[in-house]
Amino acid sequence: MNQFIMKKIQIYLALLSFFIVPVTSKAQTGNFISVSGKEIIGPDKKPFLIRGTNLGNWLVPEGYMFKFKSVNSPRLINEALVEVLGPEETKIFWEKYQDTYITEGDIHFLKASGMNSIRIPFNYRLFNTENYCGQNNPDRGFELLDRVIGWCKKEGIYVILDMHCAPGGQTGDNIDDGYGYPFLFKSAAMRELTARIWKRIADHYKDETTVMGYDLLNEPIATYFNADELNPHLEPVYKEITKAIRLVDKNHILFLGGAQWDSNFKIFGPPFDSKLVYTFHKYWTDPIQKVIQDYVDFRDKNNVPIYCGETGENKDAWVKDFRELLEKNNIGWHYWPYKKMDNTAGIITFDMPAGFDKLIDYTELPRADFEAIRKAAPADREQIKKALYDFLNNSKFENCRPNKGYIEALGLKVP
Repeated sequence: MNQFIMKKIQIYLALLSFFIVPVTSKAQTGNFISVSGKEIIGPDKKPFLIRGTNLGNWLVPEGYMFKFKSVNSPRLINEALVEVLGPEETKIFWEKYQDTYITEGDIHFLKASGMNSIRIPFNYRLFNTENYCGQNNPDRGFELLDRVIGWCKKEGIYVILDMHCAPGGQTGDNIDDGYGYPFLFKSAAMRELTARIWKRIADHYKDETTVMGYDLLNEPIATYFNADELNPHLEPVYKEITKAIRLVDKNHILFLGGAQWDSNFKIFGPPFDSKLVYTFHKYWTDPIQKVIQDYVDFRDKNNVPIYCGETGENKDAWVKDFRELLEKNNIGWHYWPYKKMDNTAGIITFDMPAGFDKLIDYTELPRADFEAIRKAAPADREQIKKALYDFLNNSKFENCRPNKGYIEALGLKVP
């Protein structure tokens, strides 16, 4: 008799779980940021104006953020550090860098300033076994992003994941960490890998409501190349990636950047997915309506949202004028960058450590062959190692300073 009763209880519980799961899933789906016509829609079903910054230089180190000139991509920076420190010490440095450059204190500060979201550039190599800054862990990207997304969830900040560096290179310049040409558009294998990595990322975050969406390719097809030849390939690549993502994730917004540094929307046909936002980047232009009118017209014609994924790197007055122009046109923004050494054109800054100039000098010396590398070798490698670790320490949130004028130009406050 007891066994019979236990069996009935087990069946009842199984049936109960069957009916409960769909209700829970539906409730969670309702919490995703979405789109409706020209608006991005928040979880409260009201229009959501993106206001935030980019975590540049964290998962995609950029030479100019280190005050380097010719050594300007993650691959070239890593090569220079390996030549000075050796492979093992360089690997240890990058691990510490990834763990300390952005911490919970940074995210809390951004929320307290009044921001509602961040955009996180990443390198695709963090999600496969290719060597990236001395690492080849295909789960390293998830380890780092999960941590930050957890902090953002706690603070109530939303996240856009931005593939800044795609397989083969989508831009053809240092920012894609490639080889000087957008080979992505010439290689079926690279496009398949891009779609596969995005599918893996989307599958991992498909139920995460703190993630607003996925910026599929940052600033594709630089102005140095034949636009007539390459531009027609961009939207088909977006469609390939979208198809892969939608196999596992129908919840998140997909952000599509125009050609030529995310500036040219003429390459787009009618929207091919129900949750698209079209993104443009603008630097060093006049803060006037004419500069953004083409994007506004595109929005009106296609009844889709647009947003400015990158802008900034300018004086406070310009930052204020352009931000007000965007908001007047109901365009959200992520200013670039959040954190940068010895810089007033960003949210926060930190000091260049003593001896760091020796590393800068080294990166400018001829190093095209092994003889040249030997001639360029620093007299005191330990001095440069100390400067690098001082850089790590200085860049920690607790050692940074807010740029009050810049933050106020964004209509935000210094916490």
